[in-house]
Amino acid sequence: MIAVIRIKGQVGIDKRRKETLNRLGLKRKYSCVVLNEEPINMGMIKSVKEFVAHGKIDEETLKELIEKRGKEPEKMMKELKKEKIKLVFRLHPPRGGINSKEMYPKGVLGDNKEEINKLIKRML
Repeated sequence: MIAVIRIKGQVGIDKRRKETLNRLGLKRKYSCVVLNEEPINMGMIKSVKEFVAHGKIDEETLKELIEKRGKEPEKMMKELKKEKIKLVFRLHPPRGGINSKEMYPKGVLGDNKEEINKLIKRML
């Protein structure tokens, strides 16, 4: 599973990338979507990597995210694994701010690998 969080807003985005973000379900800043690792999804993420943070989400963080957003974790986990659905969540801005210079040269933008779990927990 991959979690994708939109970090940047709409200023300075061309039409093609804006449409890709809309198709991913990331219409607003600090929205998060959980996707399966498929070539189509990975291609869309690659095209908007300057505007989003993404990485592999572990099951503990996913359950906590589903639970905090008012849904039943067991039911949603079964549907997510069985079908090709995507879960869209609205998150808060991260507590403590976005550490733009600590993690990578571009801050949290791009592939965060396992560090995405820490970012999601700060945004719940």
